[in-house]
Amino acid sequence: MNTNILEQYLAATRASYTYTRNYDRWNFLLESYMGGDEYRRAGHLTRYALETDQEYNQRLANTPLDNHCQSVISVYTSFLFRSEPQRDLGVLDSWWARDDFLQDTDMEGRDINALMREAAVWSSVFGHCFLLVTKPTVLALTLQDEVMMGMRPYVSILTPLVVYDWQYQRTAAGRYDLVYIKYAEDINDSVTVIREWYPNSIKTSVTDRKHKTVIEESEEINGLGYIPIITAYSRRSPIRGLGISAISDIADQQRAIYNELSEVEQSIRLDGHPSLVVTSEVKVGSGAGAIILMPDNQDPGTKPYVLDYSGAEVSAIYQSIENRVKMIDKMANTGAVRGTETREASGIAQEVEFQLLNAKLSEMADNLELAEEQLWRIVSDYIQTPWTGLIKYPDSFAIRDTQNEFGQLQIAKSTATAPKVLAVIDQQLLELLGADTDAISDQEINHSPTTPETQDSHIQEMIMQGYTDQDILTLHAELTQQDIVTARNNI
Repeated sequence: MNTNILEQYLAATRASYTYTRNYDRWNFLLESYMGGDEYRRAGHLTRYALETDQEYNQRLANTPLDNHCQSVISVYTSFLFRSEPQRDLGVLDSWWARDDFLQDTDMEGRDINALMREAAVWSSVFGHCFLLVTKPTVLALTLQDEVMMGMRPYVSILTPLVVYDWQYQRTAAGRYDLVYIKYAEDINDSVTVIREWYPNSIKTSVTDRKHKTVIEESEEINGLGYIPIITAYSRRSPIRGLGISAISDIADQQRAIYNELSEVEQSIRLDGHPSLVVTSEVKVGSGAGAIILMPDNQDPGTKPYVLDYSGAEVSAIYQSIENRVKMIDKMANTGAVRGTETREASGIAQEVEFQLLNAKLSEMADNLELAEEQLWRIVSDYIQTPWTGLIKYPDSFAIRDTQNEFGQLQIAKSTATAPKVLAVIDQQLLELLGADTDAISDQEINHSPTTPETQDSHIQEMIMQGYTDQDILTLHAELTQQDIVTARNNI
């Protein structure tokens, strides 16, 4: 092969040290999230000594995966997008393609919420992902030409697995700007389209991995003057351009559970079908109750026997799996929301876990909010309109244990005697039940007496407890000053 052709191919496909160092880990995180055949083909079971490929593949086929990575990320995204983000687009409200962009943000039919939800998923898996905002380069002379041709910006999501290299440079103002990025735009069999962005140009290379050649190269002008790519983080790391995965440690625990589930299957199989030791002349059937045919002249000392098995009990393996699941819930702060059975935990412990989950979700929402606001700024630059809008994601994801609160209010109500306290408890009970407290009259929530006798005794009780006349009138709007005077005279 021509040396220049090979060097050209290597230059186009060369990846950075950061990418090469993290590739295997990113691939493992992707497999852990995807599960299914993707995880099975990756071969994450530990091989036994002297185990053949056929035996190993059979064990892979028989071992199920308890996918905690996907479960945890599903919990996170369900809370993050339980309420839709608020978008004030400012001047962009009058943009001709506003509705089209909101409803089909990526030119593949996904709206802006679906696209940002996917960005949240991939940033949680890898720690970060990239949002590329681009626009077709077909020449249009007027705005009417753009409208007729449907030429508008659109967004593409790039995972770290396809972004080979990137570089940041510090500006004179102290800000770090992205000055170079290389990614695989399309992979089709052995042909890969690689695109390299610079602040003023875009280079495209079509490569053939099988023959290690560059089939085609082209270059175009980047009219924006900067690279329109945003890094959407789950959590930031000390390394610029890299995020911290939300499932990094969870994936390791999931792999350990996967191996222990294989041990469970093997233990059950050995208990039901223990190993049988025979000589080469003996014919043994398979399955339970199989017939064993021995030669007539078989030495009695070499008769078949069952190999004693003394491995770990299945219950002990399940106990280990249960402990690992608890570790995952502790790392993800999702024990209270992922639990499918009642767990003993104090109210304070549950409240602390809710607060930790709330803090984690708030950080993720802030990063998504920042990424989307940067996205709209790039769109504004493409259509040469200043960005004057505001993007707002939910700040709080507070979770309430209503059953626990209801029980506490019931206990408080059974011990309280002051009408003022009872009124506050009833107000909180109505809020827990979702009732419209404004539509309920004071007569209904303040236990107002309904007969003259009970009314008189009720007022006397409040007077004896030290309530002033003004307090009584405030709690019971239907009473008059004369009712209070009469009750006081009857004491």
